[in-house]
Amino acid sequence: MIALENVHLAYTAGDRSVSVLSGASLEVTQGQSIAIIGPSGSGKTSLLLVLTGLETPDSGSVLFDGTPLHFLSNDARADLRRDRVGIVFQNFHLIPSLSARENVALPLDMAGQSNAREQARLLLERVGLGHRLDHYPNALSGGERQRVAIARALVHRPSLIVADEPTGNLDNQTGAAIADLLFELNDDNDATLVLVTHDPLLAARCQRQVRLHEGCLHPVGSQGVDQRSATDII
Repeated sequence: MIALENVHLAYTAGDRSVSVLSGASLEVTQGQSIAIIGPSGSGKTSLLLVLTGLETPDSGSVLFDGTPLHFLSNDARADLRRDRVGIVFQNFHLIPSLSARENVALPLDMAGQSNAREQARLLLERVGLGHRLDHYPNALSGGERQRVAIARALVHRPSLIVADEPTGNLDNQTGAAIADLLFELNDDNDATLVLVTHDPLLAARCQRQVRLHEGCLHPVGSQGVDQRSATDII
């Protein structure tokens, strides 16, 4: 479903260029779950931005169901994300002027679905926020805003779910419930699930783990050791 082929990405910082991805390659099949691990600052979030077409690589290609994203216009990539991709960001990106229910319903409203509010209510109840439907983001805690963002990313039952530290701001019990929801959708809808996480237990629930190291992706074995060279990831 997703293929990254020799992707390079660098950012300009002052008068120098900082390389983030240096020939990163990855294939993820439909319905698969995969965890991307690595230290802070290694470029995991940038990788997700490239994977979803929110960031354009300097070179290499990103394919979604065989279609190179760079062949699509900005509007076409936005339509693809609206219809088929659910993204959970670390900083939520909720709209302050919309209630929790309105934020969650937004993807369905944009798609013209008539039952958007009801679907939003059901999913907010599922993430434990049935009592906060009409509260605005500034009246919610960080953990509650995280759950609203997750519900919004999942309400349209996307075929690709991309989540950046989805349980990072949640207590253990709530985090476990959110993880269960993500993997339920992965199983029930044959949705592809790509997680960035520092949580080894969450990563272990995925079918595959890859480590981002020096701009490249390396497969991780069952014992958390790179299958190609242990010294590459120490």
